[in-house]
Amino acid sequence: MINGKIIKGIGGFYYVETAEAVYECKARGNFRRMNLSPLVGDNVDFSVNENAENRIEAILPRKNSLVRPPIANLEQLFIVSSIVDPAINTFIIDRLIAIAEYKNIEPIIVITKIDMDDSYKQYESIYKAAGFKTIVCSNLDMRGIDEVKSLLKGKISAFTGNTGVGKSSLLNSIDNNLTLKTGTTSKKLGRGKHTTRHSELFQVCGGYVADTPGFSSLDFEKCERILKDDLFDCFREFEPYFGQCKFSTCSHTSEKGCAVCNAVENGKIPKSRHDSYVQMYNDVKDIKEWEIKR
Repeated sequence: MINGKIIKGIGGFYYVETAEAVYECKARGNFRRMNLSPLVGDNVDFSVNENAENRIEAILPRKNSLVRPPIANLEQLFIVSSIVDPAINTFIIDRLIAIAEYKNIEPIIVITKIDMDDSYKQYESIYKAAGFKTIVCSNLDMRGIDEVKSLLKGKISAFTGNTGVGKSSLLNSIDNNLTLKTGTTSKKLGRGKHTTRHSELFQVCGGYVADTPGFSSLDFEKCERILKDDLFDCFREFEPYFGQCKFSTCSHTSEKGCAVCNAVENGKIPKSRHDSYVQMYNDVKDIKEWEIKR
């Protein structure tokens, strides 16, 4: 038995990396009976067979897993947003942060195109005050690029961001091999035409970066839902006010005596962050746990 990490999965074959080599493997049939599939990022035990296929025998406990892209044990999510062209959208950032928090993934905020508008400083302040690593980047002078690189070492990371925010430019600055799997840009769709659909991890700066062309922020948002009872814990700056509301059933949206709402009024929690919480709460308040397929 050998231990390794799945770095690629395609057509029922899994490519498992060890310190010595990468092995092509098939999965044991009993995984299907257990309703369990190996995922890229999984740490696994596998057997090497000279006269038969190498076989994944066991999937080690996961830290987390995502539906789309199908990946396990993701440790960092770089949420890339431009200050202009397109304009920054705090709700999208906050929703992606909440999903990352819910999945036990560390969110890192990256604000690009800062040379075009100095209003980035207010957003940098919001997310730093909330306790998030926040990096501002400019492709003109490469500001922030080395800081991003330093955070990749020893981690499994992914980058997400809408079309036009400068994600491709950022990734090219980190390692130009990361864009090899993206084809031409579709003018009609406004996004890259992906040449493959499988998940993959690439070694970058001493760590791994997930298949970036397949990591759509829209798919990420659609496939990962957070129920209202779990939402409070996905806003880390709310934590100091836990248990301080007048009513134990407080939703922290608009009630009198709500410690969170009072903190917003007193400027201790940014209004944009609370507005995002309220919108997310209202979106899921009527959804029951049994209605969500896990």
